[in-house]
Amino acid sequence: MRALPLRLSPGSDLRLSIEEVGRRENGSGFVLGVVGNLSRAAFQCPGRVQPTVLEGNLEIITLNGTFSPKGVHLHLSLSDGDCQVWGGHLEPGTIVLKGAEILVGFSELPLDAVGEGRKDPSIKTLQSFEIAVLPGCPWSARALRMLKTLQVPYKVLNIDDDKSFEMIKKRSDLSTFPQIFIDGKLIGGYDALTELHRSGKLESYR
Repeated sequence: MRALPLRLSPGSDLRLSIEEVGRRENGSGFVLGVVGNLSRAAFQCPGRVQPTVLEGNLEIITLNGTFSPKGVHLHLSLSDGDCQVWGGHLEPGTIVLKGAEILVGFSELPLDAVGEGRKDPSIKTLQSFEIAVLPGCPWSARALRMLKTLQVPYKVLNIDDDKSFEMIKKRSDLSTFPQIFIDGKLIGGYDALTELHRSGKLESYR
């Protein structure tokens, strides 16, 4: 692994700076450590449709995740002035206050093995990736966000009336959302999707 220290100046966007490193170096890797503070933090909390935004003197506690030339998947935790801890998926618009020092590590593995998902030869090429979502459902919104962030191509089935609800229920025998179908076969809901991501198989569907 090749380590690279980064020093971000006041006003820098934390997420966009790390994205730029992946593109500039044409490499993939991990965030190894961070010290610094923020004037503004934007992050996606579990179950929320829109990112949470905090402003003030915010201390970075942890920053974990992966980056590549195609994007990042980063988790941020931080403390506010009352020592309350917040955290979630790092979003653009997270601004450095006085400075931030970050250590990233570039993997010696091929680009498609880090942050992109190692290709599993046991997985056949997808013919279709469908997701049935319910308007206003936070778990549906999170699932769509995950697929978009990981650049997995998908088809959305909007369940917005009684007819579409009955049709999808007949197909899956489920009444909860989201519902994920791969090559026409139901694999489950949001938990099944996150498990695919955790195992590295979801990214291999790109």
